[in-house]
Parts: sequence; C-alpha cells; structure tokens
Amino acid sequence: MALTTTSTKPNILQYESKVWATADLLIASGIKQSDFPKFMMPFFALILVESRLLRMADEKREEFGLEKLEGEDLEEFLEEIKDDGKGYNDILLRYGKTLAEICKNDKTFDQDFAAYLRSFDFETQRLLGVERGNTEEKYLDISGIAGQLKKKRILFASVQAWSEIKLKPYNNSEVTTLEEHIKRKWADISAETAGEQYTPDDVIQLIAGIICSKLEKNDSFLSIYDPTCGGGNMLFGVEDYITNRFPNRPTKTFGQDWSDALYALAKIESRFRLDSQIEYGNTLVDLKFTETAFNISVANPPYGVDWKGYKKDILSDKTGRFKALPAVSDGQLLFTQHIVSQMANDGLAVVVHNGSTLFSGDAGSGESNIRKYFFDEDIVEAIIQLPTDEFFNTNIYTYLWIFNKRKKYDERKKGKVMLINASEHYVGLKKNKGKKRKEIDKTNREIIIQTLSNFKDTDFAKVFDKEYFYYNKQAILLQNLDVNGESFQKHLPWKTNRFNPEEPYQAKSIKFTPDKIEQGGIVIMDMTIKEFDAEKYDDLRAYYDDEFKPFINLLDYKEKDLVITHWSKEKYWFDEELNTIIKEKDGKQEMQGCGKIIVKATFKKANKSQPDRIEIHAELMADNEKDYEIIPFSADNEENQQNIMDFMAKYITKPFEYLDNTIGVEINFNKVFYKPEVLRPIEDIINDLEDLDKELNKLENGLQL
Repeated sequence: MALTTTSTKPNILQYESKVWATADLLIASGIKQSDFPKFMMPFFALILVESRLLRMADEKREEFGLEKLEGEDLEEFLEEIKDDGKGYNDILLRYGKTLAEICKNDKTFDQDFAAYLRSFDFETQRLLGVERGNTEEKYLDISGIAGQLKKKRILFASVQAWSEIKLKPYNNSEVTTLEEHIKRKWADISAETAGEQYTPDDVIQLIAGIICSKLEKNDSFLSIYDPTCGGGNMLFGVEDYITNRFPNRPTKTFGQDWSDALYALAKIESRFRLDSQIEYGNTLVDLKFTETAFNISVANPPYGVDWKGYKKDILSDKTGRFKALPAVSDGQLLFTQHIVSQMANDGLAVVVHNGSTLFSGDAGSGESNIRKYFFDEDIVEAIIQLPTDEFFNTNIYTYLWIFNKRKKYDERKKGKVMLINASEHYVGLKKNKGKKRKEIDKTNREIIIQTLSNFKDTDFAKVFDKEYFYYNKQAILLQNLDVNGESFQKHLPWKTNRFNPEEPYQAKSIKFTPDKIEQGGIVIMDMTIKEFDAEKYDDLRAYYDDEFKPFINLLDYKEKDLVITHWSKEKYWFDEELNTIIKEKDGKQEMQGCGKIIVKATFKKANKSQPDRIEIHAELMADNEKDYEIIPFSADNEENQQNIMDFMAKYITKPFEYLDNTIGVEINFNKVFYKPEVLRPIEDIINDLEDLDKELNKLENGLQL
C-alpha cells in the first residue's frame, strides 16, 4: 500500500527542541554560539529537501497506483520527478537510502554521505553548496561546513542527530512555521543575521490579516512579492494565510535576497511550492523582476544599514524608482520606494519600519521628500504602531506602513491617512523569546484589522486629512536691532540691477580699505603685505596660511576693542551695551544701528604689475541672521500664504524678509496620542503634607524624651 500522511501526526513544533538539540554537539566541540546558524542552516535545509522529496515520491506512487516500483515503472517514476523541477536525489529515490539509513553504518558513512550529496540534482547541489568549486557564492556551503565538523570529529554524530528529525508528514505551511521558530533562535544569537530577516509569526499573521481584509472573494490571480525576503518566512507565511482564506485565488510568490544562506533556504522552499520564484541579489542595484507589477508586497527591510557601498549605483539608477535619497546611514526608505514603484494599479503593500522613517530628516531632506511623495500620491492608507518588545532582537517601537493604490478611489479614504496606536494591543509572553516579551494575539489582531477596516476615530486610532502631516519650513532673514530699534541696514547703498533696472537692490555691505586697524594694543597700518620672515616661511603664501590669516580671523568686533579707521578719517567700533556700531568723526559720535565690523585678509597671486601680496579690507554690514519658522500647512495656496503671514505678524517682532519656503512631512505618534498625566487634587497633596508634618512632630517629641 502506498504511504500517505496521517491526520494524527503530532504538532510539528515538537521538533523545535530536537533541531536545537543538534547544537549540543557544536557546544561540546568549542564552536561559538554566534556561529551556530552557519553550522545548522545547511543541515536544516538538507532534512527539509529530503522530507519534501520523500513526500513528493509518495504522492507520485499514489498516482502510479503501485506499492513497489521497479524496472520501466521505476524509471518512468523517477523521470517524472525530475521533470517536476522541484529537486531530485538518485540514491534517495531510486534506492530509498535516507540520511537515517546512511547513519546506520558509521564505517561507510563518509563515503555514503558524500555520494548522497552528489546524487542531488545540480540546482539543489548549488543551493546546498556541494563542491561549489570556483563559484563566488557559498550559499549554504554544506561541503565546507561538513569538512569543519569532520575535523572536529562530530560530522557523523551531527548528521545522525539531524536524520532523526522526520518532517515528511508535514505540508509546506507547517514546515514554514517550524522554520520561523528555528530562525528566530538563530536571530537571537547571531549578530550577522539579527533583526533583518526574522519577523515574528504574530506580526506576519497581522500583516496577512490586513491584506486579506482588503481582498475580494474571486478567482483572480495574485502576485505576492518580498524584495528583502530573507529565508522566506514572511513571504510564504502571507501566501499560506491568503490561500487558506481564499482557496480559489491562485497565487505566485516572488522574492529576492542577497544573503547566501537565507536566499538558499528560501529558494529550496520555493521549489516545493506550486508557483514561486526566488532570485539572488541586492534588490536596490540588481533588479530581477523589472517587468512585473505586484498585487501584494510585503517587506521588513533592514533598519539602520548604510548603503554607501553601492552609493554610486544608486546615484546612477535610471529606473526612476528613487524620488529622493535618504541619509546614506539608513537605506530602508530606498527599499520602500522600490516596493511602491512595483505596485500594480490595484496594489497593496505592508512594510515594517522603525520609527526613524516617520520623522527623520528636516523639510527638504531626502527622508521628508520621500514621505511627501508617498502622501502626494495618496497611497498611504495607514500607519500602525506596534508594541515594544515585539521583535526578537530589539525592544524599539516598530511600525506597519499600509500602502494602497486603490485608496484614492474610495471616498471614505481619499486624501486621508489613519494612525493606529496598537502599542497596548498585546499579551505578555509567559517566557521571553530573546527580547520578544509581547505578542499580538488573535483577539488583538482582529481588533486592529477591524479598526483599519472601519476607518473611523477611536480612542486608539485617528483619521486625518493627509495635509495634517505637512508643514511649512519658512526661512526668513531677521534684522537684529540696537537699543533704539535700529539696524545698520539703512546705511547700505542701493544699486542698479543691470538685468532689471526697475528693480534696484540693496548692497549686502560697505567694503573699503582701512587706513588703520587697532585692537588690544595691536596696530595695523599697512593694508598690503608683501614682506615676511624668510627664515620661518618658504614664501608669502605659507606666511599667510600659517600665521597672518589665523591672526586676522581672531579679530572680534564684539569681544575686543576693535577700531577701524576709514580713509576719510571716520572711525568705527562696536558698542556692546548699546548693541550698535558707533561712527566717530571730528570727535562727534553717532549710533549707526546694529551691525557687524568684519576684517578680511586675501592672498593675491602675482600679476604683471604686482608681486604676491596679502590685501586687507574691512566690511560694515547689518547684523542679519537666517532663521526658520515651522508653520502649519494648508493645501489651499492662498490660505497657506495667509497662515504664514499671520504667524509672522503674531510671533516675529524684528524686521525680516522672506526667503525660501520648504514643505516637509512628518508623522508624530507621540503628539497625536499624547495623554497628559492626571495630577492629584491639591486637597489630597495638602492632606498628605499635614500627615507627614504630624509624623515628624511625633519623631521630634520622641527624640526629646
């Protein structure tokens, strides 16, 4: 009778402890805990492949209707398995020689195990890393890992321990669940893989639930994409969830990753799925699905990982994906722009981010401009704040960005963005999983999903016009004033604009060559310097760079008694008490208004008429400073301009002129959901103080006795 799976099979998570027990041998042989994933991943993949091939073989036997296959039937059976393209192993399928069988004889184990690995099809060997030769990618590097274990004399015992883990009875979804638990533990201990690839199962189910809440019950095809798929847990987990909810909707998964081992795990998994395509490479610079627009996208891109190593490629990118560039220290918004660029016209996307994507970067920065692009396009439906301590290796707040290209056609949601503060919607774990101490259980997931579907204000969710998150960053040039409210600005001459004579402009300063400069007992009379100490300096330029320019830069019109004598014999200095420039001529002093006195030295190269020289000049200018005001934004241009003018009239008392206005976008959960602390009534505080006073009196009386 053909072998079939049984409904009485135990929960697959029983194997979690057995998988992890294989690490006991690694501990005993002195292998660092942080290296466990490197030594465990190849063998986990190996038992995964073997179990899938055995399961597939059983299904084929049922098709053939024969319990035992031999002769032509066997060859036809093996040929059909090869044609499926999901993987093949001649020793396993032709002779039934499993890892467990190989481990029954320790004397022939080395030879049998090597033959077993070489009996896989070329693609499986490539992914496992069997005799990878001169190829650059290691992928799972099982040959290299096996060689290291053999040197430590634990290869046989390791393979034997792995061979006892029987995954054949379990389907794709169940094995994916086990993978999630195993990879989570790897994330706990490995600095290399931590945080980037491992999304907790409860978050995956929340993401999948959000997506399913927006899908219709029909038989139309769904493409599902994850550009940073890691080992495929989120990608395949979301697919399984959708398939369970909508069994009539065909799906195909697309994923990409450039971690050798994780790509290989995802690729191996994908080969046993109905329709899946996983590619190797960095999505940002090595596009694999350029002609595909995806119905559904999910991703948990790495946080705080810089992109300077491929900055040149990003800057020269011709795809138009990147509307703006974030700081080179964090590339997560690059991935999100890529995802948005490949969304279908009816596309949905859910992307996991940390808090920096909400507020990092000032107006005009790459981050702010990226947020503005998302909001301008009206594709951000909601942002959900998840609880802290939700991920395995970080306790920070994380956020789900919900992108929906159909949103703009929904009158309830058009031009709106919903913020959901789900930070309190969790249950505590009885036992921590790394830094994960909380879980969004089924009840809380349903509350969050229903809140998003209702799209109405609640005590933990708010709906806003998208422009609520925009703001004006208005640059202005302020005039500082003296005690009489005057600026030196009034003394600056007006000049003719040669390009537009009808619009003259005011000079920024009055420049002149002084007759004399005095400060702190130092007097400079010569404003053209040609001499220098030849014993100390090679040339005049060296003297200028090393001594004269630093000396001039130390002259400070505010801190010391700097006096500049104009060629007209007018003297200028700054009076700190009056905050003004004083002009003295013929013994008469006049306040000129708040301003600056600047002394500058310039090195001039020799020309036909003069040798190298240092020229000194002075400038009198208004004391103006650039400032920025953050002002609420209105989508109506006239109203927005009025808002700016009203703000200036209310808060700016000094004379100023408008400079550039930049529109920024920022999302501030703390501001939206801030709850002020409720103060105790004053009566209660007074009563407590009186009680304390009585207690003190008792103590004092006791001490006196």
